[in-house]
Amino acid sequence: MSTVLVTGGSGFVGAHVVDQLLRAGHTVRATVRSEAKAGVMRDMLTHAGTPGVERLRTVFADLMVDDGWVEACTGCDHVQHVASPLITTKVEAEVIRPAVDGNLRVLRAARDAGCQRVVLTSSCAAIYYGHPLRSEPFDETSHTDVHGGPMSAYVKSKALADEAAWDFAARDAGALEVASVHPTGIFGPAMGPDYSNSLELVRRLLQGKPPLAPNLWFGVVDVRDVADLQLRAMTAPEAAGERFIATASRAMPMLDIAKALREHLGPKASRVPTRRLPDLAVRVLALFDADLADLLPMLGKARHATSDKARRLLGWEPRPWQEAIAATADSLYALGLVDG
Repeated sequence: MSTVLVTGGSGFVGAHVVDQLLRAGHTVRATVRSEAKAGVMRDMLTHAGTPGVERLRTVFADLMVDDGWVEACTGCDHVQHVASPLITTKVEAEVIRPAVDGNLRVLRAARDAGCQRVVLTSSCAAIYYGHPLRSEPFDETSHTDVHGGPMSAYVKSKALADEAAWDFAARDAGALEVASVHPTGIFGPAMGPDYSNSLELVRRLLQGKPPLAPNLWFGVVDVRDVADLQLRAMTAPEAAGERFIATASRAMPMLDIAKALREHLGPKASRVPTRRLPDLAVRVLALFDADLADLLPMLGKARHATSDKARRLLGWEPRPWQEAIAATADSLYALGLVDG
């Protein structure tokens, strides 16, 4: 088995990647930003019943600082670069610089340490923004045009970080191989209190805040399937130099997600909306809610993506999207993150 460095190992996706690597028999190094984060990660894995936690050790590294990255990569066969800033801000540099510089910092360190392959956790934010809407799904040949229209700082950060990584792969990688995974909306079970914005949307639906569902559209993929694709992209020879979209569904409105929650939870979902919130009301609420304001460029826009390439080349088969939504709700209740 390989020794694998996982950046951002205590995060929502990172914890699942660490979990699956350990279950597969690999030795794992995980970067964290503090001793507290290291403790949280070990607690999550222990609670999840992850075997082989004795094969996990933590190292400290910061995406904004060079120090420590070559040492973290040295002796590792592969790197799973999951860490990336996910914050709501109007100051684009706060999220773009760590994403772009962090990608390059990790790639350089992996090259200099003699690692075989880096798998980057990117996003469909790097695939289908800045282009006219269309009925046919976007695939891996598409790249977001950051000058193509309004988009959040987070979307720009993922697009520019993806571009920088592939420029590095073409010019400076040497013998290092690069692959990237591009999920749509990531749902599924949270292993701890550090979870994605997608799960926050479900938490809000469960609490009826707002009592009507915004006209937002998402492709859905389970975090466990994202981690599975990350591992496949790490070991399959044909994955080198390739981008892979991870999605289990076409884009669907939040009302469909709300319906899936009601069907799964029954009376427990009494506060889940059954009607759509008018777009004008969303824009007014966004004046007082930074998280909602970040979603305004997505309002009423269905962007579809296909995972045919991952299925065909890597044999990847995601679970049904309804299962991902159900697991999201169950984990939020289990962690005590939903009132009532």
